[in-house]
Amino acid sequence: MKTFLEMAQEMQNELVSIRRDFHQHPELSWKEYETTKKIKEYLTSWGIEVIPWGGDTGVIGLLKGAEDGPVVALRGDIDALPVTEETGESFASVNEGCMHACGHDIHITTILGAAALLAKKKDEIKGSVKFIFQPAEEAINGADTMVKHGVLENPQVDAVFGVHNNPELRAGQIGLKPGPLMAATDGVYLTVKGRGGHGGIPNLCVDPVVAAAAIITNMQSIIARRISPLDSAVISWGSIHAGEANHVIPDSVTMSGTVRSYRKEVQAKLKEEMERVIHNTAASYGCTADFEYRYGLPVVDNDKVLAEWLKSPLGKVFGDGVIEPIPNTGAEDFAFYMEKVPGVFLWLGVGNPEQGICQPWHSPKFRMDESALALGAAGFAQLAFDYVNEFKK
Repeated sequence: MKTFLEMAQEMQNELVSIRRDFHQHPELSWKEYETTKKIKEYLTSWGIEVIPWGGDTGVIGLLKGAEDGPVVALRGDIDALPVTEETGESFASVNEGCMHACGHDIHITTILGAAALLAKKKDEIKGSVKFIFQPAEEAINGADTMVKHGVLENPQVDAVFGVHNNPELRAGQIGLKPGPLMAATDGVYLTVKGRGGHGGIPNLCVDPVVAAAAIITNMQSIIARRISPLDSAVISWGSIHAGEANHVIPDSVTMSGTVRSYRKEVQAKLKEEMERVIHNTAASYGCTADFEYRYGLPVVDNDKVLAEWLKSPLGKVFGDGVIEPIPNTGAEDFAFYMEKVPGVFLWLGVGNPEQGICQPWHSPKFRMDESALALGAAGFAQLAFDYVNEFKK
């Protein structure tokens, strides 16, 4: 019998064609209508049941094996970004101002490839496989919406695995790390209120700009002195607005930013410390502050037992290309699935520095080494097959 890797390598040209088609026709979050239609057509052609989930875009496929048993889910996101492509590829986006600049076309193809491979071994599968093609990851509410609609139920999923490409890893590698891989990301919103007036007579004003500047500087003391050196956290202010004229001190300053961390305890500590620093600093300048901390995406925290177990099935496909990557402070809504069932998020290497393929996510020049497609499809087929047939809790 052929291995999943051998079968995937025979599909390589088909996988390239599938990926290039999706790449050429990207669609934004919650508007992935043609993408959804094509995915359904592929799954149906392979004898995989398509299950309505309650949304206009996104697809749930279900492959029932020869026996009842565990249920494993494979997730790939399907939306693109509002980016104008600059790759010069022959299959570049034909949808102006829209591009798969984060490589979700790769994720679609990887999970579709795994579905095609698993369908060929349906009679050997002692359980079921759910294929989750999720909309609106870039809008950060696709996974949460799907989970609330019950995509992990009927049948109940026992474990979930997700894929994201990573151009920092070479094609032929896959990043597998137990524990935190991507950060929890929260939004912060601040208005510093003072009393405006003439820029030449600041003593008659209460300047919120100076207070805001002090708050920004003092924020970094939280990271340096209030958070343990053994933990990681980032506070970034990305938007600051104050006044309209260069000679007028404004009444207020509005700011917004993000806070990133890897543990719930640190997350709570950051909120507490930010509130303290903001209000005390504002008061020291005679100002007041309205502050809102909005919890956003949870941490992508890979199940340690599953991560350790994955070394075996992934090793059958990637050999010594299974590596432990360095985490980053980007965020991923895959974390919402992991709050409900054990899961692991994997980074599929797609880089090739010798060919100049090393552009970061969201770059208008983002590209991939397409040799990674067969490996990704085989890897996810192998881990799904081995999970339902071999994994013991």
